[in-house]
Amino acid sequence: MAPTSTPQTPFGRVLTAMVTPFTADGALDVDGAQQLAAHLVDAGNDGLIVNGTTGESPTTSDAEKAQLVRAVVEAVGDRAHIVAGAGTNDTRHSLELARAAERAGAHGLLAVTPYYSKPPQEGLYRHFTAIADATDLPVMLYDIPGRSGVPINTETMVRLAEHPRIVANKDAKGDLGRASWAIAASGLAWYSGDDMLNLPLLSVGAIGFVSVVGHVVTPELRSLLESHLNGDVAKATEIHQKLLPVFTGMFRTQGVITTKAALGLQGLPGGPLRLPLVELSEEETEQLKRDLSAGGVQL
Repeated sequence: MAPTSTPQTPFGRVLTAMVTPFTADGALDVDGAQQLAAHLVDAGNDGLIVNGTTGESPTTSDAEKAQLVRAVVEAVGDRAHIVAGAGTNDTRHSLELARAAERAGAHGLLAVTPYYSKPPQEGLYRHFTAIADATDLPVMLYDIPGRSGVPINTETMVRLAEHPRIVANKDAKGDLGRASWAIAASGLAWYSGDDMLNLPLLSVGAIGFVSVVGHVVTPELRSLLESHLNGDVAKATEIHQKLLPVFTGMFRTQGVITTKAALGLQGLPGGPLRLPLVELSEEETEQLKRDLSAGGVQL
């Protein structure tokens, strides 16, 4: 049973987009995934995204995706919202993943904009609507035109928000003006999907975060959020500025790469990456250590 939610905070407020731990030989590390999930929820996450981009979803099989959802739900599903990535650039495949995630016990779905094929807005509307119709689970859209090549326009957001199961959006568009209009017009629960913009997006109506740096600084993200909600903007700004080296360091290269390196530095499960992703060089690892230390992360 998923934790209590409200229409305003359908998946809680602070979520981490979790990496998928692998064993030394590259297999799915189920025990490691459960250990990492418990660590992240203990740190203060209301929810976890599994099988997203940070979970290396392009290189995990459908069977591994379902196995991971089951394992994480078993570990922490009674105290955190488990949201499963189900979006691809193939609508039929996305529906299969959505139904498999529901059978595996997921509490919600994350549906990314179809990538590479650059569909028009009507195609996006029909794609997301089909996913929302496929199960009884609530859906979080994921708008990331830098990866997908196509934004979800505000007008499309408003149309999609009319669907009873499309309840939220993860915003990685990097456009505060568009976000302001879309939040006001759609009424969707808005989650920052760009850690550097967590605080600015709160100021225009976001209700929480789907974070990558949450792997290492969830308590600080929680404090930033609560300070803002309590009207202490100065404190929220102070925390934001303290975390700038972490925001920068964790995205000097692809975020999964740095996240798994950071977890390794802290003795937490992560394991190797699957190609085409590759491990940090020794020089890059030293830079990451400096970045994390500058942001107050204990290594």
